[in-house]
Amino acid sequence: MGWRLKKTVVMVGMMGAGKTAVGTSLARRLGVPFLDSDEEIVKAANMSIAEIFARDGEAFFRRKESQVISRLLETERCILSTGGGAFLSEQNRRAISEKGVAVWLKADLPLLWNRVRHKDTRPLLRTSDPYRTLSEIYEARVPFYATADLVVEARDEYSVDDMADAVIDALKKRPDVLGKD
Repeated sequence: MGWRLKKTVVMVGMMGAGKTAVGTSLARRLGVPFLDSDEEIVKAANMSIAEIFARDGEAFFRRKESQVISRLLETERCILSTGGGAFLSEQNRRAISEKGVAVWLKADLPLLWNRVRHKDTRPLLRTSDPYRTLSEIYEARVPFYATADLVVEARDEYSVDDMADAVIDALKKRPDVLGKD
C-alpha cells in the first residue's frame, strides 16, 4: 500500500536548506515528478539565474518566478522546489496555499552557512561579507517562511533521506495532501 499525493507539495526555505535534494528524494519515494522553479526559469530564459539577475534585475526575475510557480501549480501533482525568495511574494504564498501545500525546511543559520559558503552559484551572496548578507536575508525571510502550512526541522546529522522521511511524516498529518492508495 503506497501513498497518493493529492496536492502539489511546495518546498520553501533558505538557500542551502535542502529544497532540491530533499524534494528529489521525496518525489522518488512518492512516485511523482520533481520540478524546480529556478530550473524552469533557466530553461525558459535560456540563461542562468545569475545572468538574469545581472541583465534584467531581481524584480524581473521575481515576476518570471511567479508566472512559473503559478503555471507549475496548475500542472500535475508534483514536488516543487522554489527559490529562496519565492515565498516572500504574497501572490506566490496565496497561489501555493490555494493549489498546494507549503513545507518549510527550517534550517538554522550555522547549518545554512556551512552548506552555501563554498558555492559560487548564489548571486545574492556575491558581497564583501557573505555571512552577514546571509544572516540579513535569513532574518528578513524567516517571518514569511513561518507562515508555511508545515514546518520540518533540518538537522546537521540528518541525511537527505532522513529529511524526506520527516517531510512524509509531516504530510501524513494532512489527509487532504497525502492519502493511502
